[in-house]
Amino acid sequence: MTGPSILWLRRDLRRHDLPALTAAGAAAGSAGVLPVFVVDPRLWDSAGGPRRAWLAATLTATNEAYDGRLVLRLGDPRRVVPDLAREVGASSVHVSAESTPYGRRRDRHVERAVTKQGVEFVATGTPYAVGPGLVRKVDGEPYRVFTPFARAWREHGWPAPDQAPEAVRWSSVDSDPQAASMVDQAARSPEASGLPVPGEAGGRGTWERFLETGVTAYDTERDRLDREGTSRLSPYLKLGVVHPRTLLADLAPRLAQRGAGAERIVNELAWREFYADVLWHQPRSAWTDLRDSLSGMRYDEPQDAIDAWREGRTGYPLVDAGMRQLLETGWMHNRVRMVTASFLTKDLHVWWPVGARHFLAHLIDGDLASNNHGWQWVAGTGTDAAPYFRVFNPTAQGERFDPDGDYVRRWVPQLRHLAGAAVHRPWQATGGYDHGYPRRIVDHAEERREALRRYQHGKP
Repeated sequence: MTGPSILWLRRDLRRHDLPALTAAGAAAGSAGVLPVFVVDPRLWDSAGGPRRAWLAATLTATNEAYDGRLVLRLGDPRRVVPDLAREVGASSVHVSAESTPYGRRRDRHVERAVTKQGVEFVATGTPYAVGPGLVRKVDGEPYRVFTPFARAWREHGWPAPDQAPEAVRWSSVDSDPQAASMVDQAARSPEASGLPVPGEAGGRGTWERFLETGVTAYDTERDRLDREGTSRLSPYLKLGVVHPRTLLADLAPRLAQRGAGAERIVNELAWREFYADVLWHQPRSAWTDLRDSLSGMRYDEPQDAIDAWREGRTGYPLVDAGMRQLLETGWMHNRVRMVTASFLTKDLHVWWPVGARHFLAHLIDGDLASNNHGWQWVAGTGTDAAPYFRVFNPTAQGERFDPDGDYVRRWVPQLRHLAGAAVHRPWQATGGYDHGYPRRIVDHAEERREALRRYQHGKP
């Protein structure tokens, strides 16, 4: 067949360092490359406003990078991609290999369907520096603990960034009007106004500024909530706007100088790849406990308290600040993610998937592997061997990582009248509740004791 090569984009919304694009260009010849993104209602409809807006803004920027040739289609990709291949007489379909359980099932279905049509299905590269499943122990078993995985991951190494084709011959076909309208409306929605600058230019600019001003202090500043001590690259990594291979290449000179900040960033990237590897080997851990050691754990379903947690009305300032920031911006500092997750699972005694689904619906960087295994790390059912005693004190965490209260005051206007660290203990401040801030829905000290009791009895 001599038709165009379809480049089916998913978590790789970029033009540079994209091996699948290089492969599609090489296979297409004069017929050209047809880049396409399928708006999947299963994923689109479950997303909150900021998450949809971020995807839409990124797709708009990607279309510009692809010379206005990005095709948008709406529907189940298992039907849409084979139909498109038939419509344009495609010779091949090119993707970056997927590693999530849903993505792998979807791709197998599409591969079978297009192969029956005589169309080749080609997976080149992954969203990770080292593809999930490639780092194993000497005996071939996968790693279940981070530190030895990270060591082996570094020893395995990763390829240099892929050189983008200098010129690509594009093929063309009309987008689905409904898909184009949905993306355009979301990209122009009020939720889009507070998002990062989308696209490769935004991702690259964010990274270059951080390399220049933030890497050196990252090791010491990354946990401060009142400062911009993190890279803010996670939304770009989520959609593949920037590839971790590119970041690692840029960090190499600093690693050679043994910079602590650069080492810490590489460690964070290793965590991302570790969780993807765990999910690859244990797909059931997406929504069930990785470890069975707490199979007898008793959980509650206090709907009013869960709603208060989701809406930032728990009466614990740091928890409420984080949950309100999440709803408004689609982002939250990792330290606050751990504190809010601990509050739901150990103060309210709720099973972690309830919180994981809420995070995935709203986080613009919400990644299934990192999000859900991060929740299990906090909940005590994941990769950490002895986590049951780890119960984050939301007040102490606020006083330590937001010592002047600036983060809380930004997101909880009912507490802006309280100065300094007093914002973390409105129950002790004169007039702490004068502006309508809610009382605490639980007593943390009491619920911590209850959590530890349950963890002890939860072991089979």
